[in-house]
Amino acid sequence: MTGNSPDTVLNLLGVIVAVTDEVPKVLVVDHGDSCALPNGPFIPAQHASLEEGLRSLVETQTGLDLSYVEQLYTFGNRYRDPGEADGGPRVVSVAYIALTHEDPIPADKARWADWYGFLPWEDWRNGRPDMIETLVGPELHRWVQKARGVQRRKNRIERRNVTFGEPDSAEMDAVLSLERFELLYEIALVEESARDATALSQDDFESVTSAALSETGMTMAYDHRRVLATALGRLRGKLAYRPVVFELLPGEFTLLQLQRVAEALGGAKVHKQNFRRMVANADLVEAVGRSTVVGRGRPAELFRFRREVLAEKLTVGLARPTMR
Repeated sequence: MTGNSPDTVLNLLGVIVAVTDEVPKVLVVDHGDSCALPNGPFIPAQHASLEEGLRSLVETQTGLDLSYVEQLYTFGNRYRDPGEADGGPRVVSVAYIALTHEDPIPADKARWADWYGFLPWEDWRNGRPDMIETLVGPELHRWVQKARGVQRRKNRIERRNVTFGEPDSAEMDAVLSLERFELLYEIALVEESARDATALSQDDFESVTSAALSETGMTMAYDHRRVLATALGRLRGKLAYRPVVFELLPGEFTLLQLQRVAEALGGAKVHKQNFRRMVANADLVEAVGRSTVVGRGRPAELFRFRREVLAEKLTVGLARPTMR
């Protein structure tokens, strides 16, 4: 990848995640009437590497000094920056995921936001979201019925069933968060669809009402909600084979805290005893010999993550989440 050229800009983008009081949070910066993920240009003369550039940009924009960082994906679709439609350069973004704790943000324009406020259909911790039954399901049915030809209709049914489940299904594949967002974007059920159609002067664009769009979450600048959906799927997939969840916990924690953070990322409740049995069998934690009192409950034993397990096993993690 070559840095910047007159017709291409290389951008760095950060999905910075924390979980506080069972709420998954993402760091955002204000961008006009909406918000965006922390981002900025890669400057070869100043940045020794892409990751170093991302860390520097985040510290400048938010004051955060990141620890755990991994590259997510490179986004380079046409018109992902609206300025391109007016003759501006193509913006290619190298995105990273960073896991941290919700520290106070000194920057005036940066803040923590509830991840599921942007992707509300992904949170099944209290059961199947009502909006899937009342809004998403009917719109998907309408989209299927509009297909011309038997094969095209069959393809649409399959896509609907893979992403959101069959109409009477009680579960979804948690990892397919990007595929769900892209389908909702295609059928104009998120605000970005109408916004982008306007920018590209697509007069024949069909959209649902503004009231319906308000149910499908807060919008973000550019394609950043798509980036967020990509990051969510990546983290959920990694839960099964890498212990990334521990990067979001303090050095000492209770097993209930561990469970709640895993549920927050996975978007679904887990069976308490099965979860604890799985953690014990994977040899992921060890007791520290102390306990703590949470609320009015009995003292709960404190544990720490056995970081040495990373050198002992090629793959180690929690179960792949199932949303039901």
